[in-house]
Amino acid sequence: MSDNLVAKYGDARLPRYTSYPTAPAFSAAVGPDEYVRGLANIGKAGPVSVYLHVPFCRSMCWYCGCHTTITRQDAPVVEYLDVMSQEIELVSFAAGNDVPVKNVHFGGGTPTIMKPQEFTALMAKLRSAFAFEADASVAVEIDPRTLAASMIEVLGENGVDRASLGVQSFDPMVQAAIHRMQSFEQTEAAVAGLRSAGVTSINFDLIYGLPKQTVQSCVETVRLAAQLRPERFAVFGYAHIPAFKKHQRLIDEASLPDARQRNEQAEAIAQELEKAGYERIGLDHFALPEDQLAVAAREGKMRRNFQGYTTDDCDSLIGLGASAIGRLPTGYMQNHVPLGLYAERVASGVLPTAKGYLLTEEDKLRGRIIERLMCDFEVDLGRLSRELGFDTGFLVERNERLGELVTDGVVTIRDNRIVVSQDARFMVRAVAAAFDAYFGSLGRTHSKAA
Repeated sequence: MSDNLVAKYGDARLPRYTSYPTAPAFSAAVGPDEYVRGLANIGKAGPVSVYLHVPFCRSMCWYCGCHTTITRQDAPVVEYLDVMSQEIELVSFAAGNDVPVKNVHFGGGTPTIMKPQEFTALMAKLRSAFAFEADASVAVEIDPRTLAASMIEVLGENGVDRASLGVQSFDPMVQAAIHRMQSFEQTEAAVAGLRSAGVTSINFDLIYGLPKQTVQSCVETVRLAAQLRPERFAVFGYAHIPAFKKHQRLIDEASLPDARQRNEQAEAIAQELEKAGYERIGLDHFALPEDQLAVAAREGKMRRNFQGYTTDDCDSLIGLGASAIGRLPTGYMQNHVPLGLYAERVASGVLPTAKGYLLTEEDKLRGRIIERLMCDFEVDLGRLSRELGFDTGFLVERNERLGELVTDGVVTIRDNRIVVSQDARFMVRAVAAAFDAYFGSLGRTHSKAA
């Protein structure tokens, strides 16, 4: 792939496409009433997943793009968990507490900022509010720097079987530049403790494109991380958006790699992980061959949602907590972001829905196309037409963005099948954007495509 195309598409600001439409399309015209109506029928569509957002950390990592609040005190966390418990009751009342739950995911922030007894109480609240399936999977995002042995024990007791650990980089220079000092030994101890508690699937998050990062430091990080044999890796490009995340202004922009360097780092990480025995999954995930994600990718059954690539096949996701986004068969719902406003709405007995989006049939079609492209790097438009009873021809005809991608050799179209070229797969978000009816019209800055 030429330098010109890498610069053209790699420098583009594009959504990650963990949903379609993406969050900038959400509107305040969709609120609690629409959510209540959607919840009333949610149990009829099969088991659901639940996402709980815990927006607190002990310190701010300067690269962070999440909705989180820094607190040294426990009181704000305790108060927030009390509000979340009340929200669980509101959702359960609207949906009926016989809704089957297949997957639970705690995200943040740092969910393990909770005390062990608080985590146990929250899990008990969930189990009383919903009908957990016998083999329900529970996942938690973890900061190894603050993970206590007592918390590890409680995670195991409450059925946590999946854990995602933030690693980012083991290079001390990079860690200092992003305000996140984390030793290999801390990570190693966390993994050993989680394994002993019964956690069977561990993911490491790595980031490229960070300040002072080099290809060699990326490779060294992978070599160290692979020694611990997590089942999966998620490898993300750093999204520098200081206009939206003011703490990112603390990062020296002059020390950030350019598009070509970012691509070299991403490819070096991929090659090193493949040498270590991991299979490349989609755009930015890697898994051991026997892992469920690798199996799903090989069988064309992988999905994509707000947690990235997943084996979660539930069509509905209940989002709990400030800023949390959920998905129902009817569309998306997002809670208020400010903690005070979120708590105020819940205290008044109203679901804290700030905005949302009701899906049209065309949205569902475009969403399916984008998901298959992001997961498989190809999509059979003819097959989708037959499955959905929807003519897809209008999505290709007069599609100038798609035509340009074909001309540039990024994709090919043959027999109504769109295929992303092997050496252009890192540009797949640009291909997905060609089917996004809202792209470029919502005034939102996204992360770089590479």
